[in-house]
Amino acid sequence: MDHKTIKDKLAFVKRDKLFVSLMGIAVLLLTGFIFYDYFTPDWKQYQAGFRALVAERIGPERAAVVPSGLQQVYVQALAKADRCITCHQGVEWKGLENVPEPFRTHPKEILEKHPIAKFACTSCHGGQGYATDMQAAHGLVEHWEEPMLGKELGDFYVMSDKKALMQMNCNTCHRYDKETKGTGYINRAKELVNAKGCRACHVINGRGGTVGPDLTWEGEKAPEQFNYERIKGFHSAFTWQASHFKNPKELVPETVMPNFNFSSMDAQALAMLVMSWKKTNLPLEYLPNHNIRDIPTAAEREKEERMSQGPGAFFVKNQCFVCHSVSTLGIDAAAQIGPDLALAVEDVQSRFGRTLDDFFMRPTGTMEVVLSTMISLTTEQRQEAIAKMRHAYELKKPPPQAQSQK
Repeated sequence: MDHKTIKDKLAFVKRDKLFVSLMGIAVLLLTGFIFYDYFTPDWKQYQAGFRALVAERIGPERAAVVPSGLQQVYVQALAKADRCITCHQGVEWKGLENVPEPFRTHPKEILEKHPIAKFACTSCHGGQGYATDMQAAHGLVEHWEEPMLGKELGDFYVMSDKKALMQMNCNTCHRYDKETKGTGYINRAKELVNAKGCRACHVINGRGGTVGPDLTWEGEKAPEQFNYERIKGFHSAFTWQASHFKNPKELVPETVMPNFNFSSMDAQALAMLVMSWKKTNLPLEYLPNHNIRDIPTAAEREKEERMSQGPGAFFVKNQCFVCHSVSTLGIDAAAQIGPDLALAVEDVQSRFGRTLDDFFMRPTGTMEVVLSTMISLTTEQRQEAIAKMRHAYELKKPPPQAQSQK
């Protein structure tokens, strides 16, 4: 072996030793960082910051009694174990109402009715109660389906009220309230459900029609159950629901649900409402007035009875009232998207140049689709419908005495 070969080998050995040494140092540094990160988590820094804040604002005596270490609230009745107060230590302190998060005092009027010891934190705010670092605790991680319903998510979905999403959790307990203080979006959605006659097509809380799917537990659906092929942007159950309310046929071309031309805010409110309809096992004491069912108002009961048992009952039983009113028979359309059938005799003649009898027995256009898919009527039932529409039309005419006085 010549001198040059020996020299080259020695150079390789030195280079390998240097590489191994550097790798050893890197592993040592990485191990040290891991141990340091493990023994100095973010919550320790937050607790140190909170003690310093208390010492400055209230006094060193109070700072000395601030608890340290992991903190937890456990509510057996709800099976909730939340560690949020590990970082949010000031939620029940007085005098810290205007300090930055995570040290700020929680609004007093809310805690008076929803004490942490009874409700915990995630029952209202959402998020991952077991977690002890911010990103995981706030639930903004992949596959966590219950993120914290706060400003960050409100900004993401371009909500006019950035904290409105939390109202979904409010409705867990207040589901059967007609109106709940402080839940403007949910209250608006409940108004729309009644105003647009959603129950004409959907069962909601055990009451309603069967043209559309039962929505009683719509909030139980996992995000994976929705088809996002026509959704632009972020894919989530909330995105799908809001988009569907804005334009049903754009997402589900075969749907018979009409486009109500909802504003973005109304679509978001309705999305929040249906997503709040989840199965729960809440103790009775958590339900306002111990209300466990959807009780119709006296006016709603009177209207349902009048329409289902009165002279226009045929049109309710056969779902015609979903789209059409029959004004002279006391039938109010749920969706208000079709003409008044009390005027069908004139309307059909002017629009199609055919008699009502001829058109209804051999329909074309939209009515052909409806009567062949949604509403299946026998020949006898179609004849009955024609007779009732003619009767409704006759009631529209003024009485003979009124005509003779003109």
